[in-house]
Amino acid sequence: MANDDYSVRKLTADDLPEFSRVIVKAFLSDDDFDSVVEAERTVFEPERATGVVADGRLAGVGQILTRSVCVPGRGQTPVGGVTSVGVAVDHRRRGVLTRLMREQLHGMHESGAEPIAALWASEAAIYGRFGYGLATDYIRHEITAKTPFRPGVDLGDDRVREVARDEAMPLIRPIYDRYAAGRVGAMGRGDGNWDYHYLDLPYARRGMSSLRFAVHPDGYVAYRVRGGWSDRGPDGRVVVRDFVATTPQAYASIIRHLLDIDLVGQVEINGGVDEPLALLLQTPRAALCHRFDGLYMRLVDLDRALCARGYASAVDVVLDVADEFCPWNAGRWRFTVDTDGTAEVTRDTGSPDVSTSSADLAAAFLGGTRIATLAAAGRVREHTPGTVAALSTAFLAERPPACLEVF
Repeated sequence: MANDDYSVRKLTADDLPEFSRVIVKAFLSDDDFDSVVEAERTVFEPERATGVVADGRLAGVGQILTRSVCVPGRGQTPVGGVTSVGVAVDHRRRGVLTRLMREQLHGMHESGAEPIAALWASEAAIYGRFGYGLATDYIRHEITAKTPFRPGVDLGDDRVREVARDEAMPLIRPIYDRYAAGRVGAMGRGDGNWDYHYLDLPYARRGMSSLRFAVHPDGYVAYRVRGGWSDRGPDGRVVVRDFVATTPQAYASIIRHLLDIDLVGQVEINGGVDEPLALLLQTPRAALCHRFDGLYMRLVDLDRALCARGYASAVDVVLDVADEFCPWNAGRWRFTVDTDGTAEVTRDTGSPDVSTSSADLAAAFLGGTRIATLAAAGRVREHTPGTVAALSTAFLAERPPACLEVF
């Protein structure tokens, strides 16, 4: 079928079943259809969902969620959360995904919607050609249960309590809101996002228990357990779904609680790249670490996006930016940051100090990927000596960003 045989349209609420059917087949999870429909219903925004149509049926789908993300110096800021992107198996390699991405990004630009978009990539190689850059990584820790803490770890006086789900939910939401207000990379959550994140359907359990909840006045954890036995005895596993702590004492207390659960051999926790977990342990190598790519970001409108965050230091440079997919971003921009960390971005015709791409600026946007690292990889070219170092410093946040919520 030729590309000209496709058309693009906005979806309606009535399209949800067919929308979900494309998703379950694309992600090889056909048996979970009813559960996926139920999950998608909690966050489905039909006015922001797009379908590519062939012969009267959906050949590809994608949607944008109205979300926010914590950015350096500004707290929660609107972001278009791109999700549920899938192409029917018999329509792949025919430009369907490109049409979806163009409809989303060009539509956001033309409507003046959020200046940035973000997504989690099922395959890391896909989205770079659409201008997305890797903005966060995360670490999966596998910790030997019962591992002792180093001497002097402060657990505070408040205890961790195991509570039922209905009791936990009203307690954990304000704790999360406090955390997300200042943790760069954390997503804001509305009611639908909470419902989606905490759906406890059988397909999400993957052979583990339903969600369990433990709360502390300044933190909480939601986790699953899987029983297991080896020749040496009990060898169960704790797998954390959501873990938030707003004080060091809460952090240490909740980790201790998880490590001390009986009949468990391993505890699995995802965290940011600067997670302090191993520093609590008497034997740091008891926590094995595996690093993965996390949140990908896209600067939809470069000038509005770069002005949406604060910066660590003053800088005044001319950027020569490449952007084939969203050409309104391409060209030369003067990027100026004052001593208060506020940016101004305007068109410029002067000689560039740095050449880069919108994808690389998106990777650096939250402060997780340093401009200097991009330059070392040959992805940023310096024309004026010292400019890369100045930009790299300006883009830093207090801590590396962490986004642990897959949406």
